[in-house]
Amino acid sequence: MLTKLGWKLLQLSRALWMRTLAFAILAVLTALVAIALKGVIPASFSGLIGAEAVDKILSILASSMLAVTTFSLSVMVSAHSAAANNLTPRATRLMMEDSTTQNALATFVGSFVFSLVGIIALSSGLYGEQGRIVLFIVTIAVVVLIVGTILLWINHLARLSRVSEIAEQVEVAACSAIVRRGKHPWLDANRLDRLADVPKGAYAITATEIGYIQHIDIQALNSWAKEHEVKLYVVCLPGSFVHDQRPILYASKSCNQEECAKLQNAITIGDTRSFDQDPRFGLLVMAEIASRALSPGINDPGTAIEILGRGVRLISKWRVTPDDVSDVDVPYPYVWVPRIDVNELFVDFFSPIARDGAGLIEVQIRVQKSLAALSVYGDQFNQSAGAMARTAMARAEQSMSYAPDIETLREVHSRFFSQP
Repeated sequence: MLTKLGWKLLQLSRALWMRTLAFAILAVLTALVAIALKGVIPASFSGLIGAEAVDKILSILASSMLAVTTFSLSVMVSAHSAAANNLTPRATRLMMEDSTTQNALATFVGSFVFSLVGIIALSSGLYGEQGRIVLFIVTIAVVVLIVGTILLWINHLARLSRVSEIAEQVEVAACSAIVRRGKHPWLDANRLDRLADVPKGAYAITATEIGYIQHIDIQALNSWAKEHEVKLYVVCLPGSFVHDQRPILYASKSCNQEECAKLQNAITIGDTRSFDQDPRFGLLVMAEIASRALSPGINDPGTAIEILGRGVRLISKWRVTPDDVSDVDVPYPYVWVPRIDVNELFVDFFSPIARDGAGLIEVQIRVQKSLAALSVYGDQFNQSAGAMARTAMARAEQSMSYAPDIETLREVHSRFFSQP
């Protein structure tokens, strides 16, 4: 499990400005390295063909990269706006973290900075004849990098705001969270099967602000608990909405204000939910995409059917590893954490689609088939899938007015699920 510092650094590495800044710094160092290397270039190479034209090449790069960067930013903003309006605003966060987009913008900005630094250094006479040769070689390498990046960027632009592309990004993020959480269902702490298992009289520690839990630093909690010989019971998982009157964890004995602050600091609360430790959030975003597609303004049941297929792939990856066995060594033995209930995954994903597509026979048939596909993954999946199938069937019967459609759906439902 990542510590709070590691999680913060991970978030920082995903920021567009951070990668752009890193490329810009690299560009400055690359432009200045020619000054340091000019002494290793023989004077006989000073007449190398093309070296005298490096200032013109840099001028062209500076002007063109500024225009390309501005254009790319406008395209990115338009794509994000289209995704927010036609899909869900929650998906734009993943678009901002898209590595292809970040690499393209960072390369363009870095090339622009490289050109400016090179022009300034040339005008001041810092390079000399030998330095010009090094700068010329580096400039050619930069031009090749720019051409390759532009080709990749053009290919990426063709699918930047497509529904399938955005859904793929959401699925990848959700799949990563689901697989990781399946391997560590209790975040490497002890299992807390029920909130009622928290000892009576335990000291409640509330949140410091109102918002969503984004990350829990289990290592920090365990270190503090070990030092003070206290047992900690986490009762709010990442994704939970908390406020300053809601307990987020309990301690086996009372804590003073300073000690409580250390525990509260180990739990990061923000304005929005995060994909990393919150598998349910990815499923909710997928369901939002399907619900938007089923809205009267868009009326695209085909997208909802595609999302149902992705949801089946995601939920089917929920597996519990030997962490589920009581005799397995627990890395953080002083902390107890509840586990995500499989039924919550079904409700998060299927309920919005079953509700918004209740009157569409093609969507309801796919809902029943999707639930039937998941029902074979074990008893708990079977129970959750059966309950959700009956709920979806009840919604459809109330919304559909065409009797043959209702009868067809009943046949599909009875084929896969026995009546309670």
